Amino acid sequence: MEMGSVIQFLEKKTILVTGATGFLAKIFLEKILRVQPNVKKLFLLLRAPDAKAATHRFRDEVIGKDLFRVLKEKCGSDFNALVSEKVTLVPGDIIYDDLGVKDSNLKRQMFDQIDAIVNLAATTKFDERYDVALGINALGAKNVINFAKECRKVQVLVHVSTAYVCGERGGLIQEKPYQMGETLNGVAGLDVDAEKKVVEEKLNELRAGRATEEAITSAMKELGIQRATRYGWPNTYVFTKAMGEMLVGQLKEDLPVVTLRPTIITSTYKEPFPGWVEGVRTIDSLAVGYGKGKLTCFLGDVKGIIDVIPADMVVNSIIVAMAAHVNQPGEVIYQMGSSVRNPLKYSSLKDYGLKYFTEHPWINKDGKPVIVGPVKVLGSMASFRRYMALRYLLLLKGLELANAAFCKYFQGTYLDLNRKIKFVMRLIELYRPYLFFKGVFDDMNLEKLRIAARESGAEMDMFYFDPKCINWDDYFTNIHIPGVVKYVFK
Repeated sequence: MEMGSVIQFLEKKTILVTGATGFLAKIFLEKILRVQPNVKKLFLLLRAPDAKAATHRFRDEVIGKDLFRVLKEKCGSDFNALVSEKVTLVPGDIIYDDLGVKDSNLKRQMFDQIDAIVNLAATTKFDERYDVALGINALGAKNVINFAKECRKVQVLVHVSTAYVCGERGGLIQEKPYQMGETLNGVAGLDVDAEKKVVEEKLNELRAGRATEEAITSAMKELGIQRATRYGWPNTYVFTKAMGEMLVGQLKEDLPVVTLRPTIITSTYKEPFPGWVEGVRTIDSLAVGYGKGKLTCFLGDVKGIIDVIPADMVVNSIIVAMAAHVNQPGEVIYQMGSSVRNPLKYSSLKDYGLKYFTEHPWINKDGKPVIVGPVKVLGSMASFRRYMALRYLLLLKGLELANAAFCKYFQGTYLDLNRKIKFVMRLIELYRPYLFFKGVFDDMNLEKLRIAARESGAEMDMFYFDPKCINWDDYFTNIHIPGVVKYVFK
């Protein structure tokens, strides 16, 4: 693997980025414009019906974000000119052939000019509607590959997946590709075209029965979970991302392809500034719930390892991998995480939350600080069910009996509590595989990339992605949790 300066590689390059309004895509865009303003062009694919709608989304959801403040300070009055010159917005959607690009002149420009493609488009909801998840995460990846083949100058494609395509597998999880039709439980018959047909038949059946849109959404969510568990995956998200990987591997031909599998992505470690985050992710919702005094118990293996990686490190690994694999036909898998090189335990995460919210208590609506204490740890699903039964289900049963005795006087309270309990139980079932996850992610391929980059003179101080340098205590208490709190209070 030979490579030189990453900055030089980016100069005069034309790059297509899908999923341009997403968390990682914004960080990628900001990084490229800040470190290499001599990039030739960035085509940004946004889900929009036309150029006007794409421009509106770009202003509101991308360039208007605080993330770009460092670049704005650096460029001053030239910022808008830089963006206008370097960024070309592409209204479209990866669920369609040719990425839904309707403008034939724009499409021709893309086919003629694109040097590299970074596919960041995804839906990350664990229980997304199956038709939606299949369309974006699996068939969308197929459409990106087919589009890449039409680009006469394309030198490399980076497909961003997730490390959790491994399902609930324990032990050392290697950087190996999935073959088409491969399943986690050995059940035969997985076929992407067949899955597409299952979706179409289910939708036709629901519409023929005049199901409401709400009923269709619910049924499609359930279908996704059913199809995932049939073949050994715990949820719709990782199942469809695995199928996306399979399609990329099957269709790549002689295209140089990098598949990057990040673990749980957290706020920026260093650039453009520490602690930038967007959206409240899985572990962040736990932190916020705890800080507000609403989370009194924790479900999971406190001795277990949670694999998190800051977003700027993920973006840096994408850029370096892109530079390293130019014009090298074949596919390489990189797992971008911390569980091997710098493992973080759930118990430490719990301690960081206590430390931060004790020193910086959440202020409630009454203007009073929320006092937090040690969290009760439930180490198994059985202990969680006992806890729920004693704390809530007995109360629910009591309300049910009172309802019968008092002519449904407590019906509103009963339905509200029942709804909340079902919501919590569903969330726990969705997140259970990760709360008790026993795997660690091998990153031998990625370490080889780090070594090659250092030895070839790549700017690794600028494109850092080694989690070994992270002090988790400092990162969570001084960077990540404050960043999440700031986002919630916006």
